[in-house]
Amino acid sequence: MTEKKKIINEIIDKGLIIKPALKGLTLEEKVSNLILYFDNVEKDEKVGISIDGYEKLLADLKDDLLNLNKLVKDEFELQEENVLESNYLLDYNIKPRDILDLIPMNDLDKFCKSRGISTRGENILNILNSYKDVENLYLENFENIGFRNLNALKENGIVLKEAELGLKFEELTKTIFSFLGFNVDESLKKKLNTKKDKIDILLNLEGNNELIIIECKTVKESGFNRFSSVSRQLKAYYDLAQANNFRVIKILLIAPDFSDDFVTDCELDTELNLSLLTASSLIKILKGFKKSQKHKQFPYKLLMRDVLINEDRILRAIGK
Repeated sequence: MTEKKKIINEIIDKGLIIKPALKGLTLEEKVSNLILYFDNVEKDEKVGISIDGYEKLLADLKDDLLNLNKLVKDEFELQEENVLESNYLLDYNIKPRDILDLIPMNDLDKFCKSRGISTRGENILNILNSYKDVENLYLENFENIGFRNLNALKENGIVLKEAELGLKFEELTKTIFSFLGFNVDESLKKKLNTKKDKIDILLNLEGNNELIIIECKTVKESGFNRFSSVSRQLKAYYDLAQANNFRVIKILLIAPDFSDDFVTDCELDTELNLSLLTASSLIKILKGFKKSQKHKQFPYKLLMRDVLINEDRILRAIGK
């Protein structure tokens, strides 16, 4: 019994380096808590870092540890020759932590030192934090933030308060349109905004005093459906810009989803040049734009045609 306790303690304290230390006075309690620890780890079906971060981690590991591909292939009995691809591994629910757990401690030490990663504390946690890539992690959860899905965000390693979700959704929308090459004009927005009317995002097309106004909405339930209230709000923004001698060529409403009734009401509206764009469509457009080498700036005229913007048509257009 003494020998068993010694082996279990060495596995937990020196082999796995679990922090904080697992409790348990008896051997049975220690083993039970160890199983519970791995059950909780397994419940986390998400990556914990961004997909881009996972891909970069694999690339760096592959450069530093020449036998890693074979190690992963043999351990998980994978059939492909080159298995160190994030999407391929995630298909088998193999996460960054699973890969790092395979690597001997001395190799992890060498990897940390070669990549300038701290070796204080637990190397695996230090490596995961180093490759977390928070901005991409938020962008990958753009739709979850729009739906105010706190549980899904927590599972993905994002901790936000309920009150922070609306502002975070707006910030990420600004980031996306900046990546698309637009001038997100914060200074002009501050000049135009009043205490009563506050535009979320203003895209300044420059040259002809032309603007695109963007409004961001988060919803808990599927299908944004308050057209009458939002249309009055957007009409006030339109009038505000016009009164300051700017021409509003398009208003975009970004939300995680729109109800059929909302889309119909939007189609019947004769005052606003309004288009609807879902969060998932906007992310797909961003990914397609990044892959395309044709455009330095997203051709905004592609946003002018549809009421509910069809990302497939846009992706085909920028991919030509």
